[in-house]
Amino acid sequence: MRVILARPRGFCAGVERAIDVVERSLRAFDGPVYVRHEIVHNHRVVADLRSRGAVFVENVDEIPAGAPIVFSAHGVSKAVKSESASRSLHAIDATCPLVTKVHRQVTRLNRLRFEILLIGHAGHPEVEGTLGQVSGSITLIQNAEDAENVQVNDPAQVAYVTQTTLSLDDTQEIVAVLRRRFPALQSPPTDDICYATSNRQMAVKRLAQQVDLLIVIGAANSSNSNRLVEVARSEGVPAHRIASVAELDGAWFDQVGVVGISAGASVPEVLVEEVLAQLQERFRAEVEDDREGFDENVFFPVPLELREATSAP
Repeated sequence: MRVILARPRGFCAGVERAIDVVERSLRAFDGPVYVRHEIVHNHRVVADLRSRGAVFVENVDEIPAGAPIVFSAHGVSKAVKSESASRSLHAIDATCPLVTKVHRQVTRLNRLRFEILLIGHAGHPEVEGTLGQVSGSITLIQNAEDAENVQVNDPAQVAYVTQTTLSLDDTQEIVAVLRRRFPALQSPPTDDICYATSNRQMAVKRLAQQVDLLIVIGAANSSNSNRLVEVARSEGVPAHRIASVAELDGAWFDQVGVVGISAGASVPEVLVEEVLAQLQERFRAEVEDDREGFDENVFFPVPLELREATSAP
């Protein structure tokens, strides 16, 4: 068996920054550091940080007054920030800068009195945070059917933004419907789907031309990991998402000669290494990198207060 590793895969700059924020907060503050929601959608990462003293909560009212709180990479609503301030919590924002960019767009569009259409998945924490940047004037669009049916007050004053971890192809389809219905539709100044999501989806499309099966490593609640599976299947390649090596099913590999491996943007490389070790043990797999791939070099600095408190770049 041959195994081809997608490049890029795994951690993106926003995830690395969010984890770094929690690690530095644990060094900078005495006592527990509270994190609202999973800092990123990966159980191994969350378990490691929990073992080092991070306390993960879903609601601000679970946190003692005055304690430090870290907002996850997915971002939070203005209501969450307001509630945190009312409880005198020491807030450290680990929101991915690319999500923050979308929040700023929504605020600007609302100020200009645009009706805003947010393309994304209901219930995802990033979507909840973006919806919570303004009151009213924003509608969630999940699919092309929603795009066909949405009603606006003024077709000349409507704009769209998107969740950062969507399928490129699905989003293009939805935008095409919206643009047909609302020719004056305002687009974001730059693409809201983040570079890491785009790069990983394009890497999977490349692999789909070379492999018989694709395995995506990522948590069940990881939007970008689930999109990678969908991309592979849309290219006609069987694909499965696993959270860890324990979920590998030997039946998937019957009469499979070439396997592709990718990993969502919240996945540490150690999980990839564990899967590779299992395939090498079971099938004497020979492992290689995708020769047409590339390595990312994006970096997002942590907040200044943490850089100063922990005396590191």
